[in-house]
Amino acid sequence: MQRIVRLLAIVAATGALGLATAAGSAGAAGSTSYSGSTSDGGTWVADVPASWNGTVLLYSHGFGPLVAADAPDSTTKQALLDRGYALVGSSYDPNGSWWALGSALRDQFEALAGLRQELPSDPSHVIAFGTSMGGLISALEDEHNAYGRVDGSLTTCGIVAGGIQLNNYQLDGEYAMSRLLAPDEPITLVRFSGGPPQGGVTGAQLDAVAQQAQTTPQGRARLALAMALMNVADWPAGQPVPSTHDYDAQERGQFAVQFTGPFSTMDFVEFGRPYIEQAAGGNGSWTVGVDFERLLHHSSYAREVRALYREAGLDLDADLATLTRDANIRADTDAISWLQQTSVPSGRLQGPELDMHTISDQLVPVQQERKYAETVRRAGAAALLRQAFVERQSHCNFTPAELVAGVLAIQHRVDSGRWDSVAEPRELERSALGLGLGDAAFIRYTPDRLSGDNGPFDPSRDGSG
Repeated sequence: MQRIVRLLAIVAATGALGLATAAGSAGAAGSTSYSGSTSDGGTWVADVPASWNGTVLLYSHGFGPLVAADAPDSTTKQALLDRGYALVGSSYDPNGSWWALGSALRDQFEALAGLRQELPSDPSHVIAFGTSMGGLISALEDEHNAYGRVDGSLTTCGIVAGGIQLNNYQLDGEYAMSRLLAPDEPITLVRFSGGPPQGGVTGAQLDAVAQQAQTTPQGRARLALAMALMNVADWPAGQPVPSTHDYDAQERGQFAVQFTGPFSTMDFVEFGRPYIEQAAGGNGSWTVGVDFERLLHHSSYAREVRALYREAGLDLDADLATLTRDANIRADTDAISWLQQTSVPSGRLQGPELDMHTISDQLVPVQQERKYAETVRRAGAAALLRQAFVERQSHCNFTPAELVAGVLAIQHRVDSGRWDSVAEPRELERSALGLGLGDAAFIRYTPDRLSGDNGPFDPSRDGSG
């Protein structure tokens, strides 16, 4: 329990990015701050510079405490205000889940409407801008202009593959760990009746399973399979990128990314999953009917897994057959319906969108961007999407220079109607380094496939199990 309390404190501290201020009060240097309420009792905050350039950035914060914020951090906020941008963002529904997709679009557009009443004139442009879960929200704002008009969007470290995909690849890996490495240990993987604390217990159990598995070749091979299914990055902070064929180093890197530290990535993942269930009203993931051999085949880490299984003298085909045969976790139909309606992009963009992602993201794997690009392409909107990648580790680990360069790039596309070269890595790098806001590390990069496409949901497989 002490572990969970400390984790709550850390999440609360990192999530509290902004506080409501008195309407019309003095804000950051050279700006005026505003605040107001949304129809569900939430709050919104805004900052408008004295020399406003006519563009409003509608900022969506990430998963965490439901506190209004209008920028990802104070340095980026000031840099945007200095360049004339007005900023606004809401808390989302304060009575809802931290997975706030049920209210976020409504609250964000209500915040925008509230700010419009305070502005000296109507905005020339509105650009959606979001972080992590907020990146998903910004992508959805681009699609859902019935609520209010945005002219473009910038998503950063966004969960753009959507909530169902997120749920499924996390569950696939957790199920593989439970079934192959701790078959006799009762580990709750879905339907967290005890809420986030129960999710925290699961995280601690899976951490312990992984620590034990890491001590033997057989354990490392099976752990590599589970981490492949979870799309775990293999480049941990403070270490060099593993070479292409150094599969042992890749597995060690994934283990460090997912299972080390006072609060591991797995701890955070399991702490967060009950919030999604709370919002959706049930379990929004499944293993029934999943072909685990197919999942591994589509994984960017398949070669690593096969190599480690050979080294350990294990039968990979037999383990994959076991996972497929014994898969019995069923989704709840109503939860899937809610997630599909609120938390899964259709790809039908109405305006241009620029996505930014670090290439070694421990919480939202960069492979999500490939899945999202495929979704947008199938929807016929590929010309509206550009994606940019930063050669750095950790979730949402962007410099203010990179974030402001992203804003300027989408602003150019909105103003001109053309991408030109502004979303190319060389031009983004040049723009960022010219801002005097620190380093930048844009690179040309193509993400690998995202594991976790469990196939179409079959309503006949709903209910408990």
